[in-house]
Amino acid sequence: MGKNVYSSEVKWAVVKDKMSGELTNKEIMEKYGIKNVSQIKTWMKWYRENQIHRFDQPIGKQYSYGHGPEWKSEEEKKNAQIEHLQMENEILKKYLEVKKELRKK
Repeated sequence: MGKNVYSSEVKWAVVKDKMSGELTNKEIMEKYGIKNVSQIKTWMKWYRENQIHRFDQPIGKQYSYGHGPEWKSEEEKKNAQIEHLQMENEILKKYLEVKKELRKK
């Protein structure tokens, strides 16, 4: 049995679903084929600690001193940063929607 590899899109989708509060950990695990709840907790920890570079790190590869991956070009680095910020923006918008709905109740 090998290790599971999850794409950064799956990791961000899990964080988004978790932040929305609409799905339980078990439902998220079934939806994305995650085998252990600790994986969700790890991704949420990375998100809360603003270690978003870790969403793209290859399996078994840990970046020392909080540095992210080495990029082939500055443009590639900028595109990855823009993608991360867009995903984070979506998550924050969803969070604000949920917060607004909860205040109405």
